[in-house]
Amino acid sequence: MAHYDYKEGKKRINDILNNKLEVIKDSRIPKDESLTFKNAYYGWVTGIFVDIRDSTTLFSAEDKEIVSKMIRTFTSEIIEILRDDDNLREIGIRGDCVFAVYTTPLMDDIYNIADNAFQVNTFIKMLNKLFDKKSFPNIEVGIGIASSQELVVKAGRKGTGINNSVWIGDAVTTAANLSALGNKNGYSTIAMSSLTYDNIIEKMVVETATAKSWFTRRIDPALGAFYNAEIIKTDFDNWISSGMPD
Repeated sequence: MAHYDYKEGKKRINDILNNKLEVIKDSRIPKDESLTFKNAYYGWVTGIFVDIRDSTTLFSAEDKEIVSKMIRTFTSEIIEILRDDDNLREIGIRGDCVFAVYTTPLMDDIYNIADNAFQVNTFIKMLNKLFDKKSFPNIEVGIGIASSQELVVKAGRKGTGINNSVWIGDAVTTAANLSALGNKNGYSTIAMSSLTYDNIIEKMVVETATAKSWFTRRIDPALGAFYNAEIIKTDFDNWISSGMPD
């Protein structure tokens, strides 16, 4: 049986507590190689979470082959949509949820992440059409997006290769919580923080004058005000409706 060396543990804790840590304030969060155990960064971040609704029922289905294929296709393509961005800083899977975190120092950067959400929302329509052809059940998702200034710290055990970025602030937590509201209790799929909305709506109105009408302002007892929408990509949706020709 392995035993924890608590005396060495005490030394490591004191090393961390007593060493100087540089907190670098920058609008842009750097890539992993710039984040070390001796620094931390504080900058603008946007998180997006895509959460399957009623996944407990889906995962408990008797045909595990079908469940496996559904989860694999869902995660594969959501990751494909979310990963293609130079500002991506973390992407992963948490249970039935795919998430991504981006550095977003500019309003255009936040807009690009919102556009990813619109792509994901349209993709779910395509996925369900393909599931229909296999007589698989359909899925619904909640998509949460939030932006804020966030502290990112490299955490883990130095020298072991076991470490990860920890995001401390509102963006990642709020995006995760908003994803739990989408497509539930009469809400539309996309749930967006007020700060994210404020940073994208002017550009959306320039592109489409009626864009504000696509959003509904909601109030959640725990999260406060947010914006709810069911936005899709028109060209993508038209291709789906036309039978998805090769």
